[in-house]
Amino acid sequence: MADKYKCAILGATGAVGQRFIQMLEGHPWFEVEALAASSRSAGKRYSEACKWMLEGDMPEEVARMKALDPANVKGADIAFSALPAEIAYDVEANLAKKIPVFSKAKSHRTDADVPVLVPEVNWEHMRLVDVQKKLRKTDGFITADPNCTTTQLLIALKPLEPYGIQSVIVTSMQALSGAGYPGVSGLDIEDNVLPFIRGEEEKVEYELNKVLGKLGKSSVTPAGIRVSASCNRVNVLDGHTECVVVGLRKSPGIGTIKKAMSQFKSKPQQLRLPTAPDQPLVVLNEECRPQPRKDRNRELGMSVTVGRVREDQVHSVKFVCVGHNTVRGAAGNGILNAEMFKALKVI
Repeated sequence: MADKYKCAILGATGAVGQRFIQMLEGHPWFEVEALAASSRSAGKRYSEACKWMLEGDMPEEVARMKALDPANVKGADIAFSALPAEIAYDVEANLAKKIPVFSKAKSHRTDADVPVLVPEVNWEHMRLVDVQKKLRKTDGFITADPNCTTTQLLIALKPLEPYGIQSVIVTSMQALSGAGYPGVSGLDIEDNVLPFIRGEEEKVEYELNKVLGKLGKSSVTPAGIRVSASCNRVNVLDGHTECVVVGLRKSPGIGTIKKAMSQFKSKPQQLRLPTAPDQPLVVLNEECRPQPRKDRNRELGMSVTVGRVREDQVHSVKFVCVGHNTVRGAAGNGILNAEMFKALKVI
């Protein structure tokens, strides 16, 4: 294999696909080899097929590439998938017969043999791909990322695990970019909050328990945490804000909790992976932080910021967290997963 892994990006014209392209530009281990999009975009130059929505210009070498139908991707060593869920299931399964697929789509998250991964939280679950390859008789495999809302929540919760997480109540205020393009109508969101995002609350409640669950020989036993999620769309471009209440079995005190959060590091930091933030969880003491406009881009968008950590009168502790939904919550998490697999010689 060459010095760099050749990568295919599936769903390359969407918001998350574009973020994959942006984050892989100049990457020391991976380079973009193929771009796949819808059938109406196949055959066009990427610059013609894609309405670039991110800050900065579209990378020139990518702009010249032709978009492919996802079923026709060849020559890649690994794939990053940001496909719509309705087509991701079969496309990813077929591609995984030959190469690893790191998926942001929801399609395979509930498969018993597919790990749902946040590298700092449950990197040990990556061993589940050995079971998957054996069961499915494939050379490749599929891993799934959690929903973007769940990803940042899990990073904030992981340091509290030693104190026995019993329940989690989360109210999210989710950015517009999470709805894709064209997304939410301006007439709906201007001067307004939309108190419903289809399927979002169910994803949070399921995925949190799978990621924090116990890895067995062939599947993950859910953690058994009681989770209640309320998800809202707000008029913010990037960065989800979450108000979180946690019930713990032990009562270590707020000082101990804040120290555990601020000192939290994990395997990606130990391995010094290229996309890993030095500090995955940052704790602020200012009374009016975190805020998406001020905190979403911390460590190039890969860190989650926590503030207002305080006791809760009904449960144990409550706090606010902010994370960049298309970076840490999507493309960045997928790239970090692939880096982990490469560093640990699984790919």
